[in-house]
Amino acid sequence: MAAWARAVRAGVLAALIGGSLAGSADALAGDYLAARQAAMTGDYSAAARYLNRAIAHDPQNAELLERAVLANVALGRVDRAAEFAERIVAQGQTSQLGQMALVVRDAAAENHEAVLSAIRERRGLGPLADGLVQAWAQLGQGDMSAALVDFDDVAKMQGLGPFSAYHKAMALASLGDFESAESIFSAKAAGGMEATRRGVMARAEILSQLDRNDDALTLLAESFGTSLDPGLSQMQAALEAGETLPFTHVRSARDGIAEVFYTLSGALSSEQNDDVTLLYSRMAEHLRPDHVDAILLSGEQLEQLRQYDLAVETYRRVPAEHPAFHAAELGRAEALRRQEKPEAALAVLDALAQSHAALPVVHSTRGDLLRQLERYDEATASYSRALDLYETITERQWFLLYTRGIAYERQGLWEQAEADFRHALELNPDQPQVLNYLGYSLVEKQMKLDEALDMIQRAVAARPDSGYIVDSLGWVLYRLGRYEEAVEHMERAAELMPIDPIVNDHLGDVYWAVGREMEARFMWKRALSFVDWEEAAEEADPERIRRKIEVGLDQVLAEEGAPPLRQADVAD
Repeated sequence: MAAWARAVRAGVLAALIGGSLAGSADALAGDYLAARQAAMTGDYSAAARYLNRAIAHDPQNAELLERAVLANVALGRVDRAAEFAERIVAQGQTSQLGQMALVVRDAAAENHEAVLSAIRERRGLGPLADGLVQAWAQLGQGDMSAALVDFDDVAKMQGLGPFSAYHKAMALASLGDFESAESIFSAKAAGGMEATRRGVMARAEILSQLDRNDDALTLLAESFGTSLDPGLSQMQAALEAGETLPFTHVRSARDGIAEVFYTLSGALSSEQNDDVTLLYSRMAEHLRPDHVDAILLSGEQLEQLRQYDLAVETYRRVPAEHPAFHAAELGRAEALRRQEKPEAALAVLDALAQSHAALPVVHSTRGDLLRQLERYDEATASYSRALDLYETITERQWFLLYTRGIAYERQGLWEQAEADFRHALELNPDQPQVLNYLGYSLVEKQMKLDEALDMIQRAVAARPDSGYIVDSLGWVLYRLGRYEEAVEHMERAAELMPIDPIVNDHLGDVYWAVGREMEARFMWKRALSFVDWEEAAEEADPERIRRKIEVGLDQVLAEEGAPPLRQADVAD
């Protein structure tokens, strides 16, 4: 899958975004450059706006038209993109994305003959998708025999066997041949695709159609355990009630072509190709507006591209009555948070905590946001609510205990915090985040330093390139009076996190402790230059750093009534 996904990005993105078509925008430099900059930053709304203005003055400019196709597809305006694509074709130019927009427009209109003609005349989507789309178009024309031949031809292409098998099973099921569809799934021919959430749910529907509800329930249990989201819970309840599930995943050739784009976008998302993934998921949305999985994927990609307004708008399209509504709202809240609108994000989560109160993820996500807002008592309550919803606390809940422990620690409730950290370690004994946080906290409290050192050493062994964890190791050695040993680790932490004020401040203290006073003052000045004065961490107090620069660490410790620096005995 990875190989063909890289091929898609190399072959498609270069053609679509690179602007390789001929054309000059010298006379329209302002709008052209503004559109180009907007496209480079992923601001598709601005890109479309500037491109519309530029094209109005230069309607035959093929490069502008190409970029307009891209911007409009990214915005989900496939029909508008197809209009620009037609103008490119009229000039005798070739645009792969333009061809895709035209094929999708025709497929959405169920003009399967036009789709087949485009593919036969090499005006299709490219070799990676043409075979699957052609098969579905054949089915749309009522020629299942030809469709099966096309699916089998795709299977002969390297790496595409699982895709072919999955779509062949969907096609058979869409026509009511559930026995044949299940034989493909039971033979594991669809590879990893049958193990996806969507693949499992489709197979469960097929099994139910075959009067095999018990097998469908076993499939759900083996695939997802007992932690079911609303959609899966609804499916499980219906199966347990003896209901026959309708086959909903692909109901027509148009749905099948939408599924082609969705499965391609899903494979691309695993390669972290956010820009190309968005183009494919938008095509799937256009073909099937109720394809909620595609909508959610588009929202995720827009978040990754930092197009938070568009992400919020996309998530809003999921109906409140849909089982995946909570997932869309969680996505919308995250987009608002990343847009630096925490109160708006919290309002979304507050509403969700009322409407979907039985979902632990809603309360844990709300707790995370409250913790970031430093409303630690409310965060603790949300985390506790999430934990209370689990019948049994298992290793999967270690992170909830860890985050609640942080919220307790921030409130000064150390006994409760330590209990949560240690419970998290019982569930996940070598988890480096927990080992580091608990170990570092013990160091700061001057408690159980030998145990703290062991914890942090284990954390460093697991995450040797984590600056925070390496800093913790250097700091516990410093607290133990093992200053010379601390130097190496603190210097390594500063290499990993060169602009972190806490790390630079710690390194300054360690340098002072070993008599390197000039270097210590240099590091404190560096720490001071990196401190965010409005949100300075307590450990990187700018006033304290300034005082150390003026009088040295020994004097500051004396003024604070703290014990003086003490070199550890060799025996220690």
